[in-house]
Amino acid sequence: MKGKFLLLLLISSVFAYNVTAYFFWGQGCPHCAKEEPFLEQMEAKYPEFHAERFEIYRNTTNRALFKRTAEAYNTTIQGVPTLFIGNKVIVGWDPRGIFGEPTPKAIENTIKECITYGCPSPGEKIENATFVTTKEVSPVEGVNLLSLVSAVIAGSAVDAINPCAFAVLIILLTTILVAGDRFRVLKAGIAFSLAIFISYFLMGLGLFSAIQWAGATRTIYYIVGALAVVVGLLNIKDYLRYGGGGFVMEVPQSWRPTLKRIIKSVTSAPGAFFIGFIVSLFLLPCTSGPYIVVLGLLARRATQALAIMLLLLYNAIFILPMLFITFMVYKGLSPERVEKWRKGKLRHLHLVAGIIILGLGIALLMGVL
Repeated sequence: MKGKFLLLLLISSVFAYNVTAYFFWGQGCPHCAKEEPFLEQMEAKYPEFHAERFEIYRNTTNRALFKRTAEAYNTTIQGVPTLFIGNKVIVGWDPRGIFGEPTPKAIENTIKECITYGCPSPGEKIENATFVTTKEVSPVEGVNLLSLVSAVIAGSAVDAINPCAFAVLIILLTTILVAGDRFRVLKAGIAFSLAIFISYFLMGLGLFSAIQWAGATRTIYYIVGALAVVVGLLNIKDYLRYGGGGFVMEVPQSWRPTLKRIIKSVTSAPGAFFIGFIVSLFLLPCTSGPYIVVLGLLARRATQALAIMLLLLYNAIFILPMLFITFMVYKGLSPERVEKWRKGKLRHLHLVAGIIILGLGIALLMGVL
């Protein structure tokens, strides 16, 4: 019996096929860092298996190979980590199987199948493929950096012209101006804007990490695109029929009395800074739409370092109108006049925001971004 087992083991080892995979990853990519140790485990468990590693963020040659390999597999670059093995393309790292078969199980099953029956290597598929183009791949997972920055600027512009933030700032400045000290108004406005900047940046960084941890797959990408379309249409609805259906893309009516009481309690710059963090939570229902869309885009297309820089840019643009209004009130502009302008342009602000965010959503769903 023992002899038969050894004979079967010998036969299986003789007829086992070697398996080569291509693993494309990026420096700073959290899911890549999780898949790499698993591949090492598979190489130790299955001596016939070997994964060749290619870092694409900093290596232009590897980026070009990534594109050629994707073309050989009749697919497009969807981000990293990406594993090409046999005839399969396994994108992302989803160990719990939230969006389908768990990634570790899919990889190991493919390895065993290829060892038993044989599979073409990525190199062989590239040799046998016909390439239409050899255009260079962008360093950010196949996406042009300019289009990524443009999307961030567009999203932040939508938030920057949001009437919710204007209304809150005007109430704050009016309250402090009662004391008759315009320099105090300037300090309070800057402190409030800085608090909004810090709180939104930290919230954005947390959501970015959460989306990446969950797995920035194409499914999430489509969900974010669909969300942008819905938010855009709701803003356009507020232009066509403000308050129609009892719902507007602003702070809920039931929250506003509490919000006003909190703001009117402020009499100093430190108080404005502290209140800014609290108020940022009240503003989420009307400002989170564009932010979540941009965060979904960054989680799929950007490294953590690049995402941090773009989040800083986003929030700097977001608070620019607040700083401008603060400065103008300091120079003598009446807050009541600013509020009158805000109310007069309210519907048009919703229209502009709706068109921009709707365009972003369509671009995401069509794969332009």
